[in-house]
Amino acid sequence: MATPITASTLLEALKKAGVEYEEVRDWRNHNRNHKGPWGPVHGVMIHHTVTSGAEETVDLVYDGRSDLPGPLAHGVVTKDGTVHLVGHGRANHAGLGDDDVLRAVIAEKKDLPNPNQANTDGNRCFYGFECENLGDGDDPWPEKQLDAIARAAAALCKHHGWNEHSVIGHLEWTDQKVDPRGFTMDEMRERVAERLK
Repeated sequence: MATPITASTLLEALKKAGVEYEEVRDWRNHNRNHKGPWGPVHGVMIHHTVTSGAEETVDLVYDGRSDLPGPLAHGVVTKDGTVHLVGHGRANHAGLGDDDVLRAVIAEKKDLPNPNQANTDGNRCFYGFECENLGDGDDPWPEKQLDAIARAAAALCKHHGWNEHSVIGHLEWTDQKVDPRGFTMDEMRERVAERLK
């Protein structure tokens, strides 16, 4: 069980990891905590946005949509490798997923079970990073962006004493999602492991 990182400590962790970040509006107080608890946290979840354009993407994740209020993640990783901090607290990013997957993440198992249930509130227990990409399998993932995703995830893992197996993709949490598409989570976990050495 891990208590969520404070906003100030998150900034320190990102800076130490060499992450270029930008604080967006009132991100420190922007959350969905009135809808349920945030924490204990157990891992980091990676998403793609199905958008293009950094400014529009950041605004969308901060504000949300009419059917899903923001923040839609804790950070947005744009193609230039910048992590835009958009929320701190409960965020509408993970939704319901499989409790077997959560147990495997907590145990930091290398092989995750295939998700087949929607019985666990992921918004409570995962940090979320939305990553600017069309999610069609063709839109490229610049090296700067992939490196920033790994650095940001590793910063949180290092803070909590987790290893790379605490980092999962949305598609590993629920069988209702395909993100992130365009790289594998095994590849991303390898990057995170390198950063944790």
